[in-house]
Amino acid sequence: MQNLDQMKCEVCRAGAPKVTDEEVATYLQQVPGWSIVENDGVQRLERVFTFKNFVDALAFTNKVGQIAEEEGHHPAILTEWGKVTVAWWTHKIGGLHRNDFIMAAKTDQLYNAPS
Repeated sequence: MQNLDQMKCEVCRAGAPKVTDEEVATYLQQVPGWSIVENDGVQRLERVFTFKNFVDALAFTNKVGQIAEEEGHHPAILTEWGKVTVAWWTHKIGGLHRNDFIMAAKTDQLYNAPS
């Protein structure tokens, strides 16, 4: 299987299939540290990233926003002093799609990139 961080998001339309349990298990291997959480009955892929201060957390938030715009897929982001919580899910299908795992992998790449 191709690395998720090398893939591009595909256009997702209402009614597109959500990922299967088998796909989730496979994709989660490439995005360690991410958890599946349920919010208002919708599964989301979520991770908390830590930073030494607010300025670094905000810079990371802006980088995530930039890749979200490039891919046309947007997360929920909570920026706080020393941490950023990022949640990916596909609004049109009310759950998880492969795109969410692709974006989680790209988010990890940003976090692990040298400053």
